[in-house]
Amino acid sequence: MRIINQKPSRSLALFLGLLPFVALVVTYAIASHYRRLDNPADKLLPSIEQMMGTFYRYAFVPDRRSGDLLLLTDTIDSLLRLGAGIAIATLLALIVGIAIGFIPVVRSALAPFLASFSLIPPITVLPILFIIFGLGEVSKIALIVFGTAPIMMRSTAQAVMDIPREMIIKAETLGASVWQMLLRLVVPQTMPKLISAIRLALVPGWIFLISAEAIASTSGLGYRIFLVRRYLAMDVILPYVVWITLLAFLIDRLLLALSIKIFPWRHLEGESL
Repeated sequence: MRIINQKPSRSLALFLGLLPFVALVVTYAIASHYRRLDNPADKLLPSIEQMMGTFYRYAFVPDRRSGDLLLLTDTIDSLLRLGAGIAIATLLALIVGIAIGFIPVVRSALAPFLASFSLIPPITVLPILFIIFGLGEVSKIALIVFGTAPIMMRSTAQAVMDIPREMIIKAETLGASVWQMLLRLVVPQTMPKLISAIRLALVPGWIFLISAEAIASTSGLGYRIFLVRRYLAMDVILPYVVWITLLAFLIDRLLLALSIKIFPWRHLEGESL
């Protein structure tokens, strides 16, 4: 049997999936051990035990100055900013994307502008957002919206245009109005791909969130990472990076589970990535 036709069992698939992570941890532990043999005070590659201790302190020991659990506070603040930005971007994608994809006049008017607008590097407009909205929460959320909404709108518009023309013709033949076609045909067909667009948009969304928090913030995961970098506190930075990665993974899996639950017909075997 050819290798492209061989499917691993569930246990083997789990083992193969965990193998790269285990290899990474083992490689890091070995590199950290030999580096600290030459310099026990080395900060570049702290030991796994040291990072776990630091993570525990940030997660479960109240800060001496504020009395807060720093990891919890940073996580909540960052997730609120990310959630607000992605929610606004999703609403814009749902409204503008469907309008562009379904109404030819709107497509002719907005599609070229959206295509050009989406090419602007979002991080370059951050100073402009700070000038317009100040250094508060609005500018951070606006950057996430600016960086994710155009991609999601184009993806949604394309999903609408991919709806078979025969389905629209049948709906018109049965006397459906534009509003009825939107609610009963376009939106149900588009929502699964919109969820996929949200999953893809979360990657740049995290990047813009961390960037905004690093430049102007007093809390958040990005703020904490860039605050301790001046002390070369890799025992704080690396656990925070792992924590951000874990949060991103969990959000992505939750969105995938939601899509499978609501739209099982969109997730055939081998399509749930």
